Amino acid sequence: MPELTNPPPAHDQTGSDYFARQADRYSRHRPLYPEDLFAHLAGLCQTHELAWDAGTGSGQAAGGVARHFERVLATDASEDQIAHAHPHPNVSYRRAPAHSSGLDEGSVDLVTVASALHWFDLDAFYAEVRRVLRPTGIIAVWGYQDTTVTPVVDPVLVRYRKEVVGEDWAFQVRLLTEQYRTVPFPFEEIPAPTHLVARADMALDDVIGYLESWSATQRHRERTGRDPLEVIRPDLAAAWGDPQTVRAVQWPLFMRIGGKSTGARARG
Repeated sequence: MPELTNPPPAHDQTGSDYFARQADRYSRHRPLYPEDLFAHLAGLCQTHELAWDAGTGSGQAAGGVARHFERVLATDASEDQIAHAHPHPNVSYRRAPAHSSGLDEGSVDLVTVASALHWFDLDAFYAEVRRVLRPTGIIAVWGYQDTTVTPVVDPVLVRYRKEVVGEDWAFQVRLLTEQYRTVPFPFEEIPAPTHLVARADMALDDVIGYLESWSATQRHRERTGRDPLEVIRPDLAAAWGDPQTVRAVQWPLFMRIGGKSTGARARG
């Protein structure tokens, strides 16, 4: 499949923030990422002084990165997301678009982008990455699309994503469905692990909060004046059973990793 050209700009460039209204739900109900992911990335880096988590949202990845690096700058274009960010002693949060980190040239060991690359102006962001990375620096981008709970719950979630709010997804989200394989990635590519899964233990209200954090949910409400969750709420409740029951929710991850130099590829 041919690579896509730059997608139309979203909140990172225009200030139109899809996530402002649900920043609190995003902070509370989006999954955290597995420790194996951060340990793997740290193992690819020669030094561990500074990392930059771009499009940090409310810091779901920044804290994991911070367990392996002395300092982490976590940036996001959304002031509301930053206001709800998870605190960590090694993480400094800053409101900034992805193409303007404010970091010194050649100062960064690792750049991470967790489920946000599709919102960026890619040309401008990649230029900034090349500017701030050390010669041996690494960039890692990842995301998730499918949500798995049980064979009974899963079809309800798929119907919500594809049918109920299907037409309300922004153009950029198709890059997630293609697992970023069609996204230009102008770095020396390093093989990425394929077995990583984000996990969370959730009751029914937590899953509903997660669905409320979707940009498509907000866009549907704006477009129709109706709450799309009401379409599936009875079926989801029936599939879940006791709403207080806590179930393991999983999100299989996909990722791409690259180095600024051929030396970075050799380490992979």
